[in-house]
Amino acid sequence: MTPDDHPQSAALDDAEAAYLERRAESLTELGADPDERAVEAALRPRSLDEVIGQHRVREQLSLVLEAARSRERTPDHVLLSGPPGLGKTTLAMIIAAEMSRPLRLTSGPAITHAGDLAAILSGLNEGDVLFVDEIHRMSRPAEEMLYLAMEDFRVDVIIGKGPGATAIPLEIPPFTLVGATTRAGLLPGPLRDRFGFTAHLEFYEPAELDEIVRRSAGLLGVPADPEGTAEIASRSRGTPRIANRLLRRVRDYAQVRSDGVVTRDIAHRALDLFEVDHSGLDRLDRAVLDVLCRRFGGGPVGVSTLAVAVGEERETVEEVAEPFLVRVGMLARTPRGRVATPGAWTHLGLSAPAGAPFAVDETLFEAD
Repeated sequence: MTPDDHPQSAALDDAEAAYLERRAESLTELGADPDERAVEAALRPRSLDEVIGQHRVREQLSLVLEAARSRERTPDHVLLSGPPGLGKTTLAMIIAAEMSRPLRLTSGPAITHAGDLAAILSGLNEGDVLFVDEIHRMSRPAEEMLYLAMEDFRVDVIIGKGPGATAIPLEIPPFTLVGATTRAGLLPGPLRDRFGFTAHLEFYEPAELDEIVRRSAGLLGVPADPEGTAEIASRSRGTPRIANRLLRRVRDYAQVRSDGVVTRDIAHRALDLFEVDHSGLDRLDRAVLDVLCRRFGGGPVGVSTLAVAVGEERETVEEVAEPFLVRVGMLARTPRGRVATPGAWTHLGLSAPAGAPFAVDETLFEAD
């Protein structure tokens, strides 16, 4: 029997295939065709030297991996946290490549039972890198099994039920777990403490995004001048994934309505067509600000009311629009609800009324 015929290997391959299929479906829902997914994969850096930005994380991770190679040991378990699109999956792939070991992919929501995790772990070989995306969404029984696997490289498989149940210890070869999460605060303390190295990825600076856009343009064979790539970078919300997506849309516009060269004017017209303004706000972001300022006088207003007013689900407004609006200082969360800041009024070209939150009441400083 070959390793590929082993039922544990088959279960691991099925789990990996299911994860990749879910990622493909999510990208399809966002309008990405198979060619788009292939392009996204091609733009990923292949080594730490190719990674742009995240200098401190790169230096720390390079040290961890080099020390593990010199000792001929598997690296410590790694936890990567941060907002979507900053490169957590890419770093997991790089860790496996730097250690010259296979990468196994799965996700927290796919591990609904302890048995799912046991099947994955039992199929690992020594030195393999197991990547668990959205690790904070694992089921509690699977989390408790993972504690023992991370520390002692062993899992207890329960056979039977009730008083006759028997725990059979199953030894696991040493492996490296790379966990990725967008919400590190939801990870239980015992799980978080078992990671030997933790890193939080920060949003990218415009200059770093400009370098990423220029690199991606070169890989895609898109002629672009420095002002054109800088314009795309300035509207990318500090996120490489968004920068690469906007570059592909500007490329399409330049190809269809111009000579194919990405200039500042072409980028400006293309991004205006796709409703991405000079600050990186999209249609939903502007709709939230517009409703908050024009209909509700700047707030405070509850997120559910905002969601109904813009015709979206509460979760969409809360998880997609709000984080960026808060980060750029156009929206504030208060105990009474969401309120618009002076930056929101300025962005919309409006003047805040006297009774609006954060508005300056000049009568307070007038002499009697």
